[in-house]
Amino acid sequence: MRSVKFLIAAGAATLMSTAAFAADMAIAPPPAYAPPPVVEDFGGWYLRGDIGFSNQRVSRLNNALDALATSSVQNLSFGTAGIFGLGAGYRFNNWFRADVTGEYRGNSQFFGTDYLTYPGPAFGADVYHATKSEWVVLGNAYLDLGTWWCVTPFIGAGVGGARVSIANFTDINTPTNGVAYGDNVAKWNLAWALHAGVAYKVTPNFTVELAYRYLDMGDGLTGDLRTFNGINAINNPTTFKSITSHDLKLGVRWDLNTPQPVYQPPLVRKG
Repeated sequence: MRSVKFLIAAGAATLMSTAAFAADMAIAPPPAYAPPPVVEDFGGWYLRGDIGFSNQRVSRLNNALDALATSSVQNLSFGTAGIFGLGAGYRFNNWFRADVTGEYRGNSQFFGTDYLTYPGPAFGADVYHATKSEWVVLGNAYLDLGTWWCVTPFIGAGVGGARVSIANFTDINTPTNGVAYGDNVAKWNLAWALHAGVAYKVTPNFTVELAYRYLDMGDGLTGDLRTFNGINAINNPTTFKSITSHDLKLGVRWDLNTPQPVYQPPLVRKG
């Protein structure tokens, strides 16, 4: 009986000493997790392409031959023309980006009438026809206004140059059936633009834009007007004053940067 009690006491002492030793041991740290490798990217660079159509205006036509008129009532209009553009840009952060764009604006048919009165009294009426096209280069800056469900509204402004080409200009005087012609002329002007639109991020690297743009391209110019037999007595080009356009464009952007994977530490549960 004594031997049994001795064995029980010895076992209890062994368990207590083992528990005390275990309590004094340091807790091993969790295994180290190496972060994922850094993925090399191209910063915030992107490429863009745009197509659209124009709704253009001109304030008036000026010609030296009309200087004697006491009044002039003009009705001027352009036909719709296509817009085709390419560009490259850089996104600085989630709010600000900038790009440089170049575009060709296709031939737009121009029609106009001018009803003039002269001292006397006398009157005249002219019918105009021409075609117009442009090359436009702009540096643009945009402010993205936040993103909701992959949709980002934005506003922006741009400045650059426009090469305005006026071709096939004719001026028909309806009372006399006289016809005058102007040679084709292309000239560069200062251009500026205002932008507004929405962008939809289809994938992390691909975005579609629907945008409105107001564009001011300056003045257009014809060569000196001359009759069908080439007679021209004075320096009298026709000036298209203040050509502007309300543009609607559909654009796409390709981000050249690879999105970085987001590293999250392993979930540690207690208990």
